[in-house]
Amino acid sequence: MNKEVDESMPFDLSSFGKVLLLFAVVFGLVGLLLIIMGNVPFLGKLPGDLVIRRGGVTIFFPIVTCIVLSIVLTVLLNLIFWIFRR
Repeated sequence: MNKEVDESMPFDLSSFGKVLLLFAVVFGLVGLLLIIMGNVPFLGKLPGDLVIRRGGVTIFFPIVTCIVLSIVLTVLLNLIFWIFRR
């Protein structure tokens, strides 16, 4: 196959398609993770998570859950990147 460089296109469309597929897979995995995490009993109920109930309105601030998830995901991603870098 003869690939000619088209000066009107600033990037290769096949690489853009690969990036779009990667985003689709990542979004799918995040969606699956959210479905599974809905069944984890301790998420959102840690000490320090704020729940404000006034009348018919409930406001939920999962501060500690966000901090714990951030730390866990940071460690996991650093381990994955470290493994693939070797």
